[in-house]
Amino acid sequence: MPGDWRRVSPKYLVVDLVGTFVTGVLFTAASSLPAWLLGWGAWWWAAPIAVGVFGIVMLALTPRRVRAIGYRLREDDLLFRTGIMFQRFVAVPFGRMQLVDINRGPLARAVGLAELKLVTAAAASGVTIPGLPFAEAEELRDHLVAVAETRRAGL
Repeated sequence: MPGDWRRVSPKYLVVDLVGTFVTGVLFTAASSLPAWLLGWGAWWWAAPIAVGVFGIVMLALTPRRVRAIGYRLREDDLLFRTGIMFQRFVAVPFGRMQLVDINRGPLARAVGLAELKLVTAAAASGVTIPGLPFAEAEELRDHLVAVAETRRAGL
C-alpha cells in the first residue's frame, strides 16, 4: 500500500455525476426566475441557457475530474492530488494530523462509499479524500491514526 498512487472508486463517478446534475438543474432553474417573474422576454432566457450549457460542460468534465483524484502514502506523509487544469498536490505530514474523520452522505452510502477527512492545525493543508470504499476508508483511517500517534510521540 505505501508508495503507490491510489485512485478513488469508480462508483464515485455516479455520486459526483448525480451531485453535479442536481446542482446544474437547481442553478438553471434559479437563473430562470427573473424571466418567469418579469415576463417571458426572449433576452431574459440568455442567463438560464448559459447556466445550462455550463452545467452540461461540467457534467462532461466530471469523469476526467474524478479520475484525477488520488492519494499516495509516503514514509512521512500522505500526498493528495486533484484537478485537471489547475492541479493541487497537498502533503499532509503524519505527525501534524489532528483528526481523521469518515463521512458518508446518503448517495455515497447507497453505493458503499465514504469520504475521509484529514484535519491539521493549518486550514490550507486539510484534505478530504472522496469516493473511498467504506472498508478501505476505515482501514486507511486506522492506519493514519496509528502512524500519526507514533510520529507525535517523537515530538
